[in-house]
Amino acid sequence: MSIELTVLAWTVVLGLAHVVIGAQLATMQNGVKWNASARDEPRPLNGMAARVDRALSNFMQTYPLFVAALLAGVIAQRTSDTTAAAAWTYLVARVLYVPVYAAGIAYVRSLVWIVSFIAICVLVAALM
Repeated sequence: MSIELTVLAWTVVLGLAHVVIGAQLATMQNGVKWNASARDEPRPLNGMAARVDRALSNFMQTYPLFVAALLAGVIAQRTSDTTAAAAWTYLVARVLYVPVYAAGIAYVRSLVWIVSFIAICVLVAALM
């Protein structure tokens, strides 16, 4: 399996971790009874739970772009050491993004996001 596809598999693990961490924090904030309910009356999250929820939302906004660029490169056989490095860079940046955003560290969060965005751009450039 190519490096790019290996990284893709790890980004799925990251997505699952996002969901689990967010659910745990929401449950800690609102209780097990609320989490098990139909949640007909949603409760807004705050603090770390809200930040982790926003981090997941941000991941879900950029992840399809990463997947499309990465898979297009693999299918078109346009992979290289550069695309492998870009894929790893995206993954590492997105892994770092979770605790940085959860801790509410401004500017560093944006810097980490920019690194992941540039990694996607590198994957797209490899297709051109």
